Amino acid sequence: MEHYRKSSHTVYDIKYHIVWITKYRKPVLRGEIAERVRDLVRQIWRAKDIEILKGHVSANHVHIFVSVPPHISVSELVQSLKGKTSRKLLMEYKSLSRAYWGRHIWARGYFVASSGNVTDEVIIKYIEEQGKEPPDGDFKIADEL
Repeated sequence: MEHYRKSSHTVYDIKYHIVWITKYRKPVLRGEIAERVRDLVRQIWRAKDIEILKGHVSANHVHIFVSVPPHISVSELVQSLKGKTSRKLLMEYKSLSRAYWGRHIWARGYFVASSGNVTDEVIIKYIEEQGKEPPDGDFKIADEL
């Protein structure tokens, strides 16, 4: 249980692999801009109690593996991150303003996959077994074992 995170009323282990790309897949995330993206992501998500487990900034996309509190939805998470980073990067780097004449440097969508300790097959089998009696029909109490 050492890898579980805790808040006042919950214990959780919710992890997501999230990927988002630059608009038109332009390779603008290099050098100082890439470092600034990394710093902004850390700053924004630290304020939301999101733990970054691993991340990578490529020239035209960002991969990140995060642990997220249960009260934050993935769409809210990505929406706030992309909006805030886009606004700050466009204000700070005039070269980005020339490359992206609108107000966004990120493409519309994103990729997300959840991660966990249990496979889909185990969950399906667990759900199928609900309501069935144990094979030997025995019902034991913990103190009697």
